[in-house]
Amino acid sequence: GCESLSDEQKGVLLWLFRHPLHAEPLSEKPNLTEGSGEKLVEIGPRLNFSTAWSTNAVSICQSAGLTNVTRVELSRRFLIKLIECLYDSMTECIYQHPITSFTVETEPQAVFDVDILGKGRAALESANDELGLAFDAWDLDYYTSMFQRIERNPTSVECFDLAQSNSEHSRHWFFRGRMVIDGKEQKETLFSLIMDTQRHSNQNNVIKFCDNSSGIKGMELEFIYPKDPSQASPYETRRSLRHVIFTAETHNFPTGVSPFSGATTGTGGRIRDVQSAGRGGHVVAGTAGYCFGNLHIPGYDLPWECKGEGWEYPSTFAPPLQVAIEASDGASDYGNKFGEPVLSGFARSFGMRLANGERREWIKPIMFSGGLGSIEDIHVKKEAPEPGDALTHCVK
Repeated sequence: GCESLSDEQKGVLLWLFRHPLHAEPLSEKPNLTEGSGEKLVEIGPRLNFSTAWSTNAVSICQSAGLTNVTRVELSRRFLIKLIECLYDSMTECIYQHPITSFTVETEPQAVFDVDILGKGRAALESANDELGLAFDAWDLDYYTSMFQRIERNPTSVECFDLAQSNSEHSRHWFFRGRMVIDGKEQKETLFSLIMDTQRHSNQNNVIKFCDNSSGIKGMELEFIYPKDPSQASPYETRRSLRHVIFTAETHNFPTGVSPFSGATTGTGGRIRDVQSAGRGGHVVAGTAGYCFGNLHIPGYDLPWECKGEGWEYPSTFAPPLQVAIEASDGASDYGNKFGEPVLSGFARSFGMRLANGERREWIKPIMFSGGLGSIEDIHVKKEAPEPGDALTHCVK
């Protein structure tokens, strides 16, 4: 609410929010009213977290002298009959009443100890089911033994963290693990088979299978550097050896659920991988790729695109046409705001029924994000930690 603002401060706030090309003044109260057969809805961001838009708006307000403004959010009001098609149910909600406060009544789940010391493996099994950690039998045995060895119980937060940090996605236990086929252990792991290709190809890589990005040998180039990077200083030219780095990943499930947001975070997370190569890389450009099912473009029927029974799409995923449009918009939106252009990519739409009746289609879409960058030769290798170094674990 604006109750704590003086009339003068309200005037400044209205001036900030008024459209520069519209002469009419900005109203302090909504001017839409619900009539017969109409539905007035207000839609905005979930109130659990402050948005990036709010951060920028508050910064502007603070610069304008409105020091007691701590949060500003943007919502949209619609006077309509149809509601569901207007918002993203994953990231937005319907405001049943006008917002008067950003207070969220939902209480966060309390952190609790998992009593491994008292109940052993059974306690971790219970937490595994309750928190949806997806620990398998090996995980349960390993973590039970570990916490019994260090003689303390883990918290629910620690268990959740272990589930993410030690997942196949992060550590590749299966991909790096021993392969036993028909009772016979194989000499190679899946990962070693892939890494072995480097012995038979161009030996020009400087980073391989060990960092957030890969790197190939570059050349000596002339760049501009700040004379003193610790403070504002003039730039000077300098020659240095720079290598080319590249990384790529997919962000499929989030893009299927919420195409725009899923693709933006796909691009954002991949940009972080370019920057964190070695002791720090520089972003140059991006690539993007999308695979989705039959588009069913209105007014553009294609003979191989079938509808009806057996061709339904899950309600939890966005339809392919929405993915094609919004995922591309989302990936480019993040790159544009960061300053990374998308130089190349691909898009594939496919869906058909095989001769045996099996349906083949990208029902869960593929959102591929790749990034090209550069890194100085002196920054290729990460330095080993030394005794006394601080270890920081940041949780968002």
